[in-house]
Amino acid sequence: MAELRVAALGPLRVERAGEPVPLGPRLSVLLSVLLIEAGNAVPADRLVDVLWDPPVSPGAAATLRSHLSNLRRALRSAGDPDGVVRTVGAGVRVGYRLDLPDEHVDVRRFERGYATGRSLLAAGGRDVEEAARLIGAALALWRGPAYADVADRPFARAETARLYSLRRAARRSHAEALLVLGRQEEALADLDAAVVEEPYDEGLRRLLALALYAERRVDEAAEVCRSGVALLRERGLEAPELEDLHLSVLRRSVPALPSGPAAAALASPALLPPDPPWFVGRRAELAEARRLLLRGAGPAPAPILVVTGPAAVGKTSFAIRLGHDLAAEFPDGQLHVDLRGFDPAGAAVAASEVLREFLDALGVAPQRLPDSLGARVGLYRGLLADRRMLVVLDNALDAEQVRPLLPGGAGCGVLVTSRRQLSGLLIADGAQPLLLDLLSVAESTELLARRLGSERLAAEPGAVGDIVDRCARLPLALAIVAARAVTRPGFSLEVLATELRESRGSLDAFDGGDAGADVRAVLSWSYDLLSESAARLFRQLGHAPGAGFGMAAAASLAGLPVREARPLLAELTNAHLVTEHRPGRFTFHDLLRAYSVELASALDSLDGRQAAVRRVVGHYLHSAYVACRRLDENREVAPSDLEEGVTPVEPADRQGALVWFGVEHSALVATVERAFDAGLDVATGELASALETYFDYRGHWCDWVGTQQVALCAAVRSADRPRQAQAHRRLGNAYTQAGRLDDARIHYRRASALYRELGDRVSEAHTHRGHGWVLIQQGRVRESLRHNRRALALYREVDHRAGQAMALNNIGWLYGQLGDHEAALLHCQRAVDLNREVGDRHAEAGAWDSLGCVHHELGRYDLAADCFDRALALVRGFGDRYNEVDILGHLGRTRQAAGDPGAAIDTWQRALALGQKTDHPAVPQLQAWLKEL
Repeated sequence: MAELRVAALGPLRVERAGEPVPLGPRLSVLLSVLLIEAGNAVPADRLVDVLWDPPVSPGAAATLRSHLSNLRRALRSAGDPDGVVRTVGAGVRVGYRLDLPDEHVDVRRFERGYATGRSLLAAGGRDVEEAARLIGAALALWRGPAYADVADRPFARAETARLYSLRRAARRSHAEALLVLGRQEEALADLDAAVVEEPYDEGLRRLLALALYAERRVDEAAEVCRSGVALLRERGLEAPELEDLHLSVLRRSVPALPSGPAAAALASPALLPPDPPWFVGRRAELAEARRLLLRGAGPAPAPILVVTGPAAVGKTSFAIRLGHDLAAEFPDGQLHVDLRGFDPAGAAVAASEVLREFLDALGVAPQRLPDSLGARVGLYRGLLADRRMLVVLDNALDAEQVRPLLPGGAGCGVLVTSRRQLSGLLIADGAQPLLLDLLSVAESTELLARRLGSERLAAEPGAVGDIVDRCARLPLALAIVAARAVTRPGFSLEVLATELRESRGSLDAFDGGDAGADVRAVLSWSYDLLSESAARLFRQLGHAPGAGFGMAAAASLAGLPVREARPLLAELTNAHLVTEHRPGRFTFHDLLRAYSVELASALDSLDGRQAAVRRVVGHYLHSAYVACRRLDENREVAPSDLEEGVTPVEPADRQGALVWFGVEHSALVATVERAFDAGLDVATGELASALETYFDYRGHWCDWVGTQQVALCAAVRSADRPRQAQAHRRLGNAYTQAGRLDDARIHYRRASALYRELGDRVSEAHTHRGHGWVLIQQGRVRESLRHNRRALALYREVDHRAGQAMALNNIGWLYGQLGDHEAALLHCQRAVDLNREVGDRHAEAGAWDSLGCVHHELGRYDLAADCFDRALALVRGFGDRYNEVDILGHLGRTRQAAGDPGAAIDTWQRALALGQKTDHPAVPQLQAWLKEL
């Protein structure tokens, strides 16, 4: 019974020791009835009525007993020979009861987790964080409608309704906890989905409005309230609380969300992976590591511990376990990164990229991220100077890779793992070494016992000893053998030991002096059991760019539909050849990736390997173009034809596109490099182009510049002058946003010359307009006006109306700067009208903003405020926080000039709060204006 688990929050699922237990339709209904009764005896005659519609045949009672016998047999386990279905009473009063511990039934775990979390939420204070965790974990148990297989049956309706109500309440409580903790973005993601599913739930709508208001998205918060009130009234229902909140939102008088110690604690990063469940032994090493990392603080730099040892000895698991053990000693959090120093593709992670991830975790806005490695190091060390934080640098290649990542203060601790000695750190940086040797025989046996049970090992001690020897006491090898034994319970351990003895070979590229460590034999052992299709997919996965990949990327590598790739990935996951570290996201251990690449080189043709690379590049390219169009529907995009076998991801809307870009950010940047290395010059430029809008909206200037530089190299290599011109122009755009204005002008000039030579009037006009924007920032207004007039003339030559609208807006704004307000009004109004005609709402927002600035200069403050409000409504729909700050700043000036300092202060405070989140350059000016009032 201890191994049996039943899940009913979705289609009925039964597992024993992680393996599914198949049940037919009748047994599924029978088990559902017993589950719903929650441990109460169900009379036999009621079970008969449930299983058979009237009229019931005379033999139904005997058939029921047969079904019960089959159910007992299916649910019986070695530890409970009588099964979990108990007979209660006798004769005509006989009944049946399901006896399972609450922790083995997902419905009971959900109820318990929610009840405990709700109590902690009511207690408040530091308990709120635990409340959020518990309720979130409880909600994560849901896989679909409760008792989905029988939800329409009369016996299940009351229970499914009860659970449905509890789930709604739990979602509200979870959102409340997240809001208290200041985690508005997480709450918004949950609440958006919840309100779509439950549009009439007043409580959910109220929480969504509060979360939007806390994010300064006031207009959206008001709309959630207004539409909710209207929807409920259509059903004849009143919503007084929602109406009151609507008024408070409109008056900007919503009370601040509660906060407390729990919210403050969340500012600390917690990047450590989960504590490894099968970790054994290492007690002496853990104690020594603890002593070295917790030496007394003083003027010396942060203590550095370098954990070394042979490949697959368990250095990563040791570091993660130690990190969790030390969490209380480093209260400001933990940073963790896999440096991939021994990646078979040679793709060790650069210190600059690690610092980008660390600074992001520490709350540094992308726009504040310095370009140079030295500047990033300085910012990173400054942030950690007075903090007690543990930095875990796993799988380091050498001292030079690690050194920029060392914090300077004495309060932090640094834990490095590597297959090398890293003598440079020991000599120059005062690091302390700790050698992690092979597991002892006792520890190796304990690891096997944790997975297989002591009874199974005790029955075949000789085979156990042979397995330990053949695995060289390496945790990875032992874990794979144990997984094989678990999934093959009918195999004796002697059979497994014999297969190991007969295997020959080693991972040459990863021997590291590990004499006798026959890891390839163990890996091949798992690989050889795969189906032909899964084996082929495993080999192709070594070509995946980046550290992780999604389901569609894997399908594209294989050239298969997702429906066919999904079971193959499940087969690989079950064989422990890939890991699903997040739902739908997969990764490799570096030895497994090495094995994949090695097999592909040996077994797959060069043409086949190149085709897999083309397909995965095609996957990211076409997915990025769809996502780009979701962000900017007017973006001119024309990717190469979709190659056969490629499965792109197609985000449904703007928010979905932003989420997809965020998840795949690192893989997308890596794919640009991979496409270039594979000689796919056209795809390199197209993918770099598709990433522009995302990088621009989110302020990832460094990645924007980097990918466009690769695109330029690809265009030069292929002597493709149109793409060279395009890359120069886009580099100009990226450098402009990054504040490198002189570099931007260099590339704009080169792009203009190429476009003139090519006769591409539209692109030449785009370039003049971009060049003009640089000149505006440099204060060279008349030069900028000349460039924008030239752009307008070129757009008119080819009747490019969207371009004309943007050039008109720029010209109008520039006339305003020169004091010719009538000309400014004329041009900006034309820009507004033309943008409406072509349907470019984002450009229309910019034109309304410019028009508002002109009305402000003319003293027409009511007209100016109306223009700014129109612009704000548009940019908020795009999630364009950068321009929202600018427009709010302009609106505040207008309200001040109109004699309403209170409204000006409120507007500037909103702009400042948003600007500080995005590290907007207008922040100092906003602070100065607020100080003056």
